[in-house]
Amino acid sequence: MGACSRSHTGWPWSVGPLTRESLDERIQARFLKSAPTLAECPDDGVAEVAILGRSNAGKSSVLNQLTGNRHLARTSKTPGRTRLINFFDTDRGGRLVDLPGYGYARASHAERHVWQREVERYLEARDPLCALVLVTDCRHPFHAFDQHMLGWARAAALPALVLLNKADKLAHGARTKCLRDAERFLREQPHTQAILFSAATGDGRKFLIDWLSERLAAG
Repeated sequence: MGACSRSHTGWPWSVGPLTRESLDERIQARFLKSAPTLAECPDDGVAEVAILGRSNAGKSSVLNQLTGNRHLARTSKTPGRTRLINFFDTDRGGRLVDLPGYGYARASHAERHVWQREVERYLEARDPLCALVLVTDCRHPFHAFDQHMLGWARAAALPALVLLNKADKLAHGARTKCLRDAERFLREQPHTQAILFSAATGDGRKFLIDWLSERLAAG
């Protein structure tokens, strides 16, 4: 078994509200490897938190904001450029895993099918997987893909954090409504939280760092 074996009957750690000070301003991370298939993923059992989302949700920008490294994850005006499962070692005792986005990649249907099949295999069979971070556009949250991933996380007994990204593009009142609507939507998922986030300004970064640090250290 890997570092964070999963069970449908219990949780390996508390996922209650975080109240302590942020452990650090950034997570230090370095690229380890890219894997086109599950079989080529690292086999050392180190704890992993997967970051996923639709191709236009700003997933790569979130990784770069989180680590303070603009070049860590590739960003582009063309969504869907991540086409491999990318692993990053961190200073928190585990790894971040950048999964290919769903949606608008400029590739053939056959290519997208291959990526998505490998992502699904990773989620279903990857034993070190400890938690999910789901990046959404706060102006258009909870697409069918997002709902599918949240349903899967609940069934697999994995804690999940929904980042309502691009919050800087909303006025204060709209931000408040967005968060309340998300919390209402997630009412039936007690081990899933949602926070407002901005990859552009860093709003929400400290909470995300604490949340990730607890789970990465669990391995």
